[in-house]
Amino acid sequence: MIDKSQLQLEKAVVYHEGRFPPGELDYPRIIQPLMDAGAALARYDQELTRLHNRELFLAPLRNQEAVLSSRMEGTISTIDEILEYDSSEAEDGPAIENVKSDVIETVLYRRTLNYAQQEMADGRPLNATLLRSMHQMLLSFGRGASKNPGQFKIEQNYIGDERSRIVSYIPISPEKLTEGLDRFFAYLEGSDHPELIRTALAHLEFEALHPFLDGNGRIGRMLITLLLWSRGVISSPHFFISRYMEEHKDDYIRCMRAVSGENDWTGWILYFLDAVKSQSEYNLQATRRIGDLYEEMKGVFSEVTGSKHAIALLDAVFSIPVFRNQQIAARSGIPPANVNRYTNALLASDRRLLRIARRGAGRRPAIYSFEPLLEIIRS
Repeated sequence: MIDKSQLQLEKAVVYHEGRFPPGELDYPRIIQPLMDAGAALARYDQELTRLHNRELFLAPLRNQEAVLSSRMEGTISTIDEILEYDSSEAEDGPAIENVKSDVIETVLYRRTLNYAQQEMADGRPLNATLLRSMHQMLLSFGRGASKNPGQFKIEQNYIGDERSRIVSYIPISPEKLTEGLDRFFAYLEGSDHPELIRTALAHLEFEALHPFLDGNGRIGRMLITLLLWSRGVISSPHFFISRYMEEHKDDYIRCMRAVSGENDWTGWILYFLDAVKSQSEYNLQATRRIGDLYEEMKGVFSEVTGSKHAIALLDAVFSIPVFRNQQIAARSGIPPANVNRYTNALLASDRRLLRIARRGAGRRPAIYSFEPLLEIIRS
């Protein structure tokens, strides 16, 4: 239990009791940014629908989202660490207890988002029960495991600087949380706002309620993807926004606080719409770069391997850009001996196609990374 006497509450903004959802919106200021954001998101979505195998292009963006969303909460891991963990996990090691906690928390973020998407695809509604299940999975291991996974808060939580004890925001009290969540879900079901505005306000309100002791930011950003997909704004749950929010974190916090402190809903909506537009444009360019790389590598893999299996090998490497040879063989159906030969050929190429991410030792196989794709994801 937090000792309230130790907290500095003088500058804290308090939850906007009785003001959600807002009665009126400033549509003259919102309408053009709304149209621009919607058009940018539609262009990105349309680009993906044209891809022959969209999973090849979406997997890298999902991993990037897990890393960046977790980074906003102080969890520092890299794309390479997450992908190397995946390769190691597939060979029954290392034990989860021996893995860097930041990596585990980021992996759990990705698993939770995938879980929620599958549950909703199977017809499960987005409600309090699903939120608790998501939270249970997200905080099932690591530093969050002591923060009541899967349970709504029963004590007041605060947002601020942990070291200085300066509180910047006081979410809704636990005594009023049930009522607040009822309003939140009623808004999701009954709002007639345009879908991007509905999603903007829903994300803001979830963060303002802060219903869990930990993990609220990560769950709240997952909700953006889930809401846009469930209402048909995007054709599959593939839009991720954490890159923009992480790069503009100060504005993100300032605009959310201004809703409760100054009743400035319009400022938050404008921030969110700019985030959607900018992130859509980034995602579109990243997807095109990945697509261009894929087309280029068709000829390169055929030339380097001299094999009829070149495209199957390429597809597998794009799906698992940090890999063990056994994984590529299982994914592609190519005989393991052939995969070993192709890997050696790619390593020997002067085009810097592969790097040894972890050397083999004894019975432990080597792990390789496909550098051209990883350079796009890291950027």
